[in-house]
Amino acid sequence: MPQIDRFKNRVVNIDFFAVEDFRALPDPDRLSLVFITSGKLNGILNERPISVAAPGILCLSEADELKVMEKLDVAAQSFRFHRDFLHSVKLSETQHYFPQTPSIQTGLALFRRDGSHTGVPRITEKAYPLLFEWFFILGTEVHAQSDERWACRIKKYLIQIFGLLEDLSHGSEQSPVDAALEYIHTHYSRKISLEELTKCAHLNRVTLNKLFQERCGTTAIGYLLSHRLKVAADLLTHTDMNLNDIARATGFEYDTYFIKQFTSKRGMTPTAYRVMSRKFSNVQ
Repeated sequence: MPQIDRFKNRVVNIDFFAVEDFRALPDPDRLSLVFITSGKLNGILNERPISVAAPGILCLSEADELKVMEKLDVAAQSFRFHRDFLHSVKLSETQHYFPQTPSIQTGLALFRRDGSHTGVPRITEKAYPLLFEWFFILGTEVHAQSDERWACRIKKYLIQIFGLLEDLSHGSEQSPVDAALEYIHTHYSRKISLEELTKCAHLNRVTLNKLFQERCGTTAIGYLLSHRLKVAADLLTHTDMNLNDIARATGFEYDTYFIKQFTSKRGMTPTAYRVMSRKFSNVQ
């Protein structure tokens, strides 16, 4: 059932199930993100066999058809949300720019069935603890509503979860660069040194940067910065988080350093980008 926002007197069409039994999935009105933390699930999704072993994620759209054939000691939890929840919050300085509210696009591909997305994204051993932490906080915020920005924080964690799942789906840890990329994608919110990346990839600095240049067009630290700014840009557009909170969520120690780097790389301040992106994202 939808949540009643006790701070803003509104209905928020989301729900979190700490124990998911799969009997009401897929939800006909909502997208569902199911986190399997133990056991194994075998079934048929849209006439295709699937097998999800813990730790695993199942992404279900409203139109999906799921038949569970076997559950082997499965423990799972789920977050369900109406597509309207992905709409960006409205800021007073941007409301009059567009007739439609821009919507979060990160992660929506996980719910499409175009042949390349099966509904079961890849999860790695390194990513599991971070996904578990984010999912736990997300569920806590749904029920606790700790302050008036609780729904905003849920969007933040959704952006981070979806972004990580998309990044993981692009690699298979077949090379040293893939190992370093996964480390960046799972640890970007804290301080990362080049030494950590070289140890992760088992390469020296020169070789690692050379491979990153060939693969990504930039150095390892250059890629780390661009990834942090990519996540920050989504948070600027789709949440009302202040700059200091966004800086800390994306691995910048100070908001002043975040503003400096964002302005340098994007050609405008984070605040200007927030206004501009909300003005034009609905037509992208």
